[in-house]
Amino acid sequence: QVSLVESGGGLVQPGGSLRLSCAASGFTFRIYPMNWYRQAPGKEREFVAGIGSDGRSTNYADSVKGRFTISRDNANNTVYLQMNSLKPEETAVYYCNVRLISGRYWGQGTQVTVSS
Repeated sequence: QVSLVESGGGLVQPGGSLRLSCAASGFTFRIYPMNWYRQAPGKEREFVAGIGSDGRSTNYADSVKGRFTISRDNANNTVYLQMNSLKPEETAVYYCNVRLISGRYWGQGTQVTVSS
């Protein structure tokens, strides 16, 4: 079955950096675009970044452009999100996502807390 497992979250000071990872299994990872979303307390889940199947095309929410970088390793079925210059308002649970023919799948999420 499809599995997405996020890791790398934690507590970071404003202006700091974190690198999130999402290990995927149960589907042919290399042929599907992958995405990162986040959900802050009391808010709806929002798109953060996406990457094409071959890693050549990426897109970002306006709020993270220039600070976040999405990448993928198709040999190891993993997608990453490098987050720099983090802001307190980016405190959220970050989720990995894939849309397959059978539906959309989500990981369990990883908590990112930006606070001094």
